[in-house]
Amino acid sequence: MRVVAITGASAGIGRATALRLARDGAALVVCARRADRLAAVAADIAAAGGQALPVAGDVTREEDMAQLVARAVDRFGRLDVMMCNAGFGVAGAIDDITPDQMQRLMDVNYTGTYHATRAALPVFRRQRSGHLIIVSSIVGKRGVPYMGAYSATKFAQVGLAECLRSELAGSSIHVSVVFPVSAETEFLDVMLRETGTEVTRASGPRQSVETVADAIARAIARPVPEIYPHSKSRALVILNAFAPGFTDRVVKRFGRKPVPRERK
Repeated sequence: MRVVAITGASAGIGRATALRLARDGAALVVCARRADRLAAVAADIAAAGGQALPVAGDVTREEDMAQLVARAVDRFGRLDVMMCNAGFGVAGAIDDITPDQMQRLMDVNYTGTYHATRAALPVFRRQRSGHLIIVSSIVGKRGVPYMGAYSATKFAQVGLAECLRSELAGSSIHVSVVFPVSAETEFLDVMLRETGTEVTRASGPRQSVETVADAIARAIARPVPEIYPHSKSRALVILNAFAPGFTDRVVKRFGRKPVPRERK
């Protein structure tokens, strides 16, 4: 039985992955700030055939991530996977993003990943096995218009993962980064709630949260460094490596442009 901790597990990709792994009989330690939503997810996990331990917590608090790992080990005796999924976005030209908004993005998307990673690594090292999964975004490989602030935090996650993966090469501790394209999640609702900014929907490729969850489940079974749930999105990364100027023009139509206030 695998023991999997997931941050940002109350909705979206986190919830979908928890339910997908529950069907394989995993034990899920699910974490989010909203205790009521976690309780509902825990009930769904049990109904799907898994075991659930809900732990309310905030990824921006080091002590909350330490408690998440400690409770997982106390309940199940080990921790096999830490999935860093909590995050949100803001949209706008970089000179329209306030310093407070940028700091909040970094606190949740990057520092939250750092806290969860740092909490899990001592357990992985002690066990001499483990799997860190970081949910980034395709904009963590190639930025798109009006998503510069969010994209920067996603690139930061990738840099952390790549360095850590090199440090752990040859061991049984694996590091995987997930690069989803747009999915039907609470992303836009959270953006509106956190920043008061309404944005247009991205016009590019999309995939369901279930597709992302399936891709993550396959990577847990057979670890790989990078996970592209939408297979064609890898082509964008390759194109950008060889023709970044041309790619600039390609991605112009993919940005999430803020809706002008007078149109609301």
